[in-house]
Amino acid sequence: MSSKPSAAFDRNVGPTANPPQNPPLMPFTAIEIAQFLGGRVIGDPNIVLTGFAPADTAQTGDLTFAENHTYFARADNSAASAILVDGDFTSKTKVLIRVSDARLAFAKVLPLFFPEPAVAPGAHPTAVIAATADVDSTAYIGPFCVIGERVRIGPGCVLDAMVFVGDECKLGEKVRLFPQVTLYPHTKIGNRVRIHAGSVIGSDGYGYVPDGKTHLKVPQVGDVIIQDDVEIGANVTVDRGALGSTIIGKGTKIDNLVQIAHNVVIGENCLLISQVGIAGSTRIGNNVTIAGQVGIAGHLRIGDGAVIAAKSGVMNHIPPGEHWAGAPARPSTRMKRQWIAMDRLPDLLRRVAAIERHLGLTGKPHEKEP
Repeated sequence: MSSKPSAAFDRNVGPTANPPQNPPLMPFTAIEIAQFLGGRVIGDPNIVLTGFAPADTAQTGDLTFAENHTYFARADNSAASAILVDGDFTSKTKVLIRVSDARLAFAKVLPLFFPEPAVAPGAHPTAVIAATADVDSTAYIGPFCVIGERVRIGPGCVLDAMVFVGDECKLGEKVRLFPQVTLYPHTKIGNRVRIHAGSVIGSDGYGYVPDGKTHLKVPQVGDVIIQDDVEIGANVTVDRGALGSTIIGKGTKIDNLVQIAHNVVIGENCLLISQVGIAGSTRIGNNVTIAGQVGIAGHLRIGDGAVIAAKSGVMNHIPPGEHWAGAPARPSTRMKRQWIAMDRLPDLLRRVAAIERHLGLTGKPHEKEP
């Protein structure tokens, strides 16, 4: 689902073309929120909103949101002062801010009430930064970080405590690395990338060749490229290519505890949910959704817009736009028929047993254990 990007606003001049460097501070009036979101106010436009909360905990002065009738009933009966809505809802007691998509508006307005704390640029005294590293003057390097030789760190980057950045790594603008992230040498990170605590980017791919009764390691001499606006959750591992690159396309969002093997290429704006595992050299198209605990074998092709249901085991190529499920995974409509048939199996066995008794086949040799 897409939407036109909303303009940021300036309290003095109204909507502006460029977002402010730091989000405006609360409180806000309903009309300011509506202008920011491109919506309109139903009720008092000057009511002051001082926070954002779910309906069950909202207090007077809070803004909440409702995307269906059930949520709206809760919000309308809550203590909240205003409700973000995207339908033809009406209220006798609440101010409504009507937008085209309430959930999207929720995601856009939340940072206004809960902005990320500003971080002053500079390096903590305990950070170890190689003399050949190029760290922009607006970047922040936290306690006990290690920055290797010939690293480049761009404007506005924030590296929290104990981050390791290996030799020759390149970080674009406004990259955020949370505590204990590890970037192996030669990793390339685009702009506005966020990588959460404990993730390891660029570790060796799992490559071995049988050598008699032992396994000879294949040197992993490639790298990892993470493009703009990617977010990677906690404790994710992305292996570098054996030769060439492992690539994460721009706008892709990766949940916690995901494993991406060497030379995997993931397209743009994909969603990978927790505990996904992708084996080496598989290529994922654009706008693909891979649900939790999916395993994908190596050297496969997953087409643009494909959706893979949770716990699926993918052993075959998936054409663009198809929904697959199951282990081994098959097109969802086919798997659903199989699951329905499995549900009917106990009744079918009882019917077969009844027919056998009727025909006097009970106890015949074909029923005996081999």
